[in-house]
Amino acid sequence: MTRRELLLLLCGATAGSRGLSEQQKAMPVIGYLGGASPGPFAPFVSAFRQGLADTGYIEGQNVAIEYRWAEGHYDRLPAMAADLVGRKVDVIATSGGPVPARAAKDATATIPIVFVASDPVEHGLVASLARPGGNLTGFAIMATEIWPKRLELLSELIPSINVIGLLVNPGTSSGRIIEEVQDAAAAKRLQLHILNAGTDTELETAFGSIVELQIGGIVIGTDPFFNSRREQIAALAACHAFRPSTSRASLPRREA
Repeated sequence: MTRRELLLLLCGATAGSRGLSEQQKAMPVIGYLGGASPGPFAPFVSAFRQGLADTGYIEGQNVAIEYRWAEGHYDRLPAMAADLVGRKVDVIATSGGPVPARAAKDATATIPIVFVASDPVEHGLVASLARPGGNLTGFAIMATEIWPKRLELLSELIPSINVIGLLVNPGTSSGRIIEEVQDAAAAKRLQLHILNAGTDTELETAFGSIVELQIGGIVIGTDPFFNSRREQIAALAACHAFRPSTSRASLPRREA
């Protein structure tokens, strides 16, 4: 092989390597930051992939997705968000309410962030719904007005009920929701107890107080932690046995 042939071969190999690298970089990468566990959120992830496919993006073919799941441990979210930013993802999609979105917002001011959350203005995610500003956009679930209705429905289904519990995660719950439910309970002349739980141990403690506080039914706040522990919540409710006349507890819709 002559020197000229060797140079041509090396140049061709270098060009091919550069072309492959550029092709790999051309595939966009989505960072998926979830506050809950992948199991309970599998239907939402499937819908997410289907939505991408409807617009021509097929995972593994022309788009890559980096998944991060906090599994209800919200203290892990900042590090996970920082990891996605360090991997230079093209966009971050958050799932599970305002906490993952806040973690992503704190991690980057340049990478676009798409969220699904209740009242993003109150949670400090955007400046306003009309003009969100910054690098965040998404879907606002304005469900605050529904919470009083849930309490009213519970009291109508069980007319004999006198004491109701509102189970909330103190790390994520909106003060406005608590106020709305408190006002609704006062209007119905019901006694309302706020039960705080953000860990498995706190969840057991909250349900352990049902008998002592004579709680006849529970309204459970919207939170990824509760969504990922639905079986545990059902088991705890059965274990601590509401009285037969007040045995209903309402579970919320999940936030994606």
